[in-house]
Amino acid sequence: MTQPDRAAAPDEATTRRSQRERSTQTSVARPRARLSVVGVLGELLITAGVVVMLFLGWYVWLNDIVAGGEQQQAAEQVQQELQERWERGEGIAERPADPGMPVVAEPAVAGEVFATLIVPRFGENYVRPIAGGVDLRTVLNNRQIGIGHYLETQMPGEVGNFAIAAHRTTYGAPFADIASLRLGDRIYVETADGWYEYVFRGLEYVWPTAVEVLAPVPQAPQIEATDRLLTMTSCNPKFSSAERIIAYAAFETWYPRSDGPPAALSGLVEAAAG
Repeated sequence: MTQPDRAAAPDEATTRRSQRERSTQTSVARPRARLSVVGVLGELLITAGVVVMLFLGWYVWLNDIVAGGEQQQAAEQVQQELQERWERGEGIAERPADPGMPVVAEPAVAGEVFATLIVPRFGENYVRPIAGGVDLRTVLNNRQIGIGHYLETQMPGEVGNFAIAAHRTTYGAPFADIASLRLGDRIYVETADGWYEYVFRGLEYVWPTAVEVLAPVPQAPQIEATDRLLTMTSCNPKFSSAERIIAYAAFETWYPRSDGPPAALSGLVEAAAG
């Protein structure tokens, strides 16, 4: 039998060396990937999107928490000042002959804080300052205030419509939870005279031009008012000013400061005083 020609067959070492050489040649010959305009633009857009999301998170969420905390602290200071005003007998409206009738708060002055708003539905410690007027710069966008009173409407305790406004988002978002109000919820307005208690009656959605909601009888300016109402207004939906969300509440009773706060608010008032 004829033996195979060993010299003609490549050995294993030679085969491996040839494979390495071919692999090296292939690697060298492979062109480097080039950066395309579309690729660079895509990366920039992704980066910009992340930056925008972080900014919105700060502006809408974290900033509201910080500004809301500042308004909360400011309101607690206002509560102390209202108590001190009453103790000094300053700015107290004349008491009505009928002890069952509420004192009518003195007219508000544009830009000046005269009351606080307390809404347990918004949080057990929720209290915010109320100033005269709805100017954006000095009142609604003010990190120390946030809630403004329409000066053309009535005052707490007065027959008619005590109307106030605030943001649902940004600048502390005092009315962020206005849509969460439920029938029967209590809403309190505190002045130097005492606490006015209102009971929530319902929500309404209107166009921004529907100023009739500020009438003494909302949506019925031709009718003479006989009730004491509270109207809260804000933009709707959130992050838009396309509509207005309106919360209506009816006066229930009032608590003279000389008799102390309502039982439901005693802890909150004592904490502010402390």
